[in-house]
Amino acid sequence: MTFCTSLKTLAVAALLLAGAFTSSPLLAQSSLIQNAPGRRVLSLNGRWNYIIDPYENGFYDYRREAFDQSKSGKGGYYDNQKPSSKQETELIEYDFDHADALQVPGDWNSQRPELLYYEGTIWYKKSFALQPQAGKRYHLYFGAINYEAHIYLNGKKLGTHKGGFTPIQYDITDRLDPSGDNFVVVKADNTRRPEEVPTINTDWWNYGGITRDVFVAETPQTFISDYKVQLAKGDMGKLAGYVQLTGEARANQTVTLSIPEAKLTQQVKTDAEGRASFSVPAKKLTLWSPQQPKLYAVTLSTGADQVQDRIGFRTIETRGADILLNGKSIFMRGISMHDENPLIPGRARGEGDLRMLLTWAKELGCNYVRLAHYPHNETMLKLADEMGLLVWGEVPVYWTIAWQNPATYQNAEQQLTDLISLGKNRASVVVWSIGNETPLSEPRLKFMSSLALKARSLDDTRLISAALELHRTPDNVIHVDDPLGEYLDLTSINEYAGWYWGGKPGEITKYTFDIKYNKPVTISEFGGDALAGYHADADTRWSEEYQEALYVNQLKMLSTIKNLRGMTPWILADFRATRRQHPVYQQGFNRKGLISSTGTKKRAFYVLQEYYRQMAQKYDGK
Repeated sequence: MTFCTSLKTLAVAALLLAGAFTSSPLLAQSSLIQNAPGRRVLSLNGRWNYIIDPYENGFYDYRREAFDQSKSGKGGYYDNQKPSSKQETELIEYDFDHADALQVPGDWNSQRPELLYYEGTIWYKKSFALQPQAGKRYHLYFGAINYEAHIYLNGKKLGTHKGGFTPIQYDITDRLDPSGDNFVVVKADNTRRPEEVPTINTDWWNYGGITRDVFVAETPQTFISDYKVQLAKGDMGKLAGYVQLTGEARANQTVTLSIPEAKLTQQVKTDAEGRASFSVPAKKLTLWSPQQPKLYAVTLSTGADQVQDRIGFRTIETRGADILLNGKSIFMRGISMHDENPLIPGRARGEGDLRMLLTWAKELGCNYVRLAHYPHNETMLKLADEMGLLVWGEVPVYWTIAWQNPATYQNAEQQLTDLISLGKNRASVVVWSIGNETPLSEPRLKFMSSLALKARSLDDTRLISAALELHRTPDNVIHVDDPLGEYLDLTSINEYAGWYWGGKPGEITKYTFDIKYNKPVTISEFGGDALAGYHADADTRWSEEYQEALYVNQLKMLSTIKNLRGMTPWILADFRATRRQHPVYQQGFNRKGLISSTGTKKRAFYVLQEYYRQMAQKYDGK
């Protein structure tokens, strides 16, 4: 057994899991362990044996009854069964130990050619040595499994999780084998379904598998499970937050908050539920900003437990048309991005991939990134803190959801809750987005406005938004009057003049905007495709010159919006998208990237870079 003291990827979300089977009750997911990678951890990354199971033979018997719902709870691949004698008299039709392996973290699509388009079930298995020690608790974490995961430890089911981009956690202390020999089995199923979030129809690749870090974290029996340390709402001179202990000895405990560099120390006592709130004067803090991304070493300690984090402190608010960071008006010079490395096929695998993407954004002149269209991992948020990039975080309420299905709403709300839990201590995160391009209807308004209210109840210190659609009238007016806008802090819109409508790039400057809300306007998407290296005149689609002209004229058109305070054009880099079928120009890629799938910067990159240089000069003086 080897524990390490830090793992830079992953944080954990808390979902309540329904259901039980006869032989062993399911575990409800534990409450969030904030900054889980900062704990003492045993990494389970690396080679996992796998079995492709499109008929789900390892989950259902021949009557289509789930093995883990049977009286014995046995019979599935999660048993990891071995022959009881050399004669192999038992019929066992699977064998993890002799199966091929996939790398974790990593999607299966990019690791095996035959799995490129695969949607269905794959079973993963990993053996590990961990002998539980007295006085310790052990928590199994998965950064993300797309989409539905059934998780088993030593042949017993821990639970089920839905959501391809939010972390999973179970307290496995009582499920570990005293001998130290353990194995975990995961049924990962990336099948698209109409009632899920996202639904069947998206515009990104449906990567399957265990796509983020896996580890076991060790804590004392009573430990610091959650905390929030941020500036008080509307007060740059005061820190406010809370600490939550979990464990039998959680009540009436002294917790110490310490920020040595700021010469701040405060002790608080937990209540009967293990919770303690605090408020600390902090008038001499250096505030975090893209120009000066100052992070402080923060320590929380109590009894046998201590947690350390690096946290920045800043305020974000709106006033009329302005977005105010630390009380100063800013222009959010952004770019959208997917959790995908264009140079190495598949999901981003770790810090190197993520740092490369953010470095490209900085080179573009950004102070802001939109992490579309789903929760990105904790490492990305911590890197944004470190590198000085504001962040828009989003849940995959994308296009047309089952608006009237209560279970769909609960799933969306839980993913939003997990996203906010993941990022609440990150100074970089300034916007929570509740969805993208959702069509107008009364059920949709109820669904989306409920999400907005939920987000605000969970975090009233950040801005709430969504990427809205628009409509046009024959007089060349673009109208933005979505009633959801009443619930949002920003009026954020997606518009594709010059690509999906509006004629050629040189013709789009005829459009004007009629925006209902006197709020800051951010353009959450605009753009058009270009195949890197294909050159023609500015009126020829797919050429770099067409995309370049589109950006030039988009920026002219958008400059007429008096409340314009930011943008995140679509998108930083080309990415895989099953919908994109043109055999010459797309070949399974969305080519709207300013950087190609081989890392080449297209001509439009430099257009936006120059515009952002001008905006930085206007707002930041440099």
